[in-house]
Amino acid sequence: SLLTLNLIDEITESRGNGNRECIAQGTANIASGFLSGMGGCAMIGQSLINTSSGARTRLSGIFASIMLLVFIMFGSSVIEKLPMAALVGVMFMVAIGTFEWASLKTFRKMPISDVLVMVIVTLITAITKNLAVAVLTGIIISALVFSWENAKRIRARKSVDKDGVKHYEIYGPLFFGSIKAFSEKFNPSEDPDEVVIDFKESRIVDMSAIEAVNAITRRYRNYEKTVYLRHLSDDCKILLQTADAIIEVNVIEDPSYKVLTNKAKLLVR
Repeated sequence: SLLTLNLIDEITESRGNGNRECIAQGTANIASGFLSGMGGCAMIGQSLINTSSGARTRLSGIFASIMLLVFIMFGSSVIEKLPMAALVGVMFMVAIGTFEWASLKTFRKMPISDVLVMVIVTLITAITKNLAVAVLTGIIISALVFSWENAKRIRARKSVDKDGVKHYEIYGPLFFGSIKAFSEKFNPSEDPDEVVIDFKESRIVDMSAIEAVNAITRRYRNYEKTVYLRHLSDDCKILLQTADAIIEVNVIEDPSYKVLTNKAKLLVR
């Protein structure tokens, strides 16, 4: 339904309310269940037919549902006389008219993972006749691909300050998929006695990342060296506090800055 809403918004150059649609559809489906009815959702095919016919308001959907009810209740005897071949032909024409044929030209320019997800979702829908399972499978595959791509983006910029302290500036999210690459950035045997890991451009996302940081700290401790963590976000600090019983890390508190008001400036003068 939300995908249909986004598509119709693009066609009609309007902006729908997803929350309102979900509440209305959920309420209607719950009421339908109490009446032994079958739940439903916004149909892309019907919506495209309505918009291509010139419809721009919700009245088109209401009118279509009323006419469908009339056909079922009073015109079923007439519909039964229509040959199945004619109905199949109508469905083929609807499919041809609503399919975005121009999208086939973009397959070569799309990431392979996106094309793979599209093909898998289509095959699962055709085989199982269950769109929900197909969409859920596509979401899982997309999430795994996203995690894989982000795992390769973690980087570390190294520098040594005038006091001989080595700094590792981490870039990219630190989570279960990137902990291996993160651990390979450090060299405890050759680093100085004090090391600072700066997370200003990074985030500790999950418990696997916390364990990776703890493992780095232990490696340096084995060489009698100290590791400090800097620029942790508030949610990262909460994660560390939650896991305080199983990890041991040194966190450098970030300085707090205040705005100097005009009154304070006068006092300073």
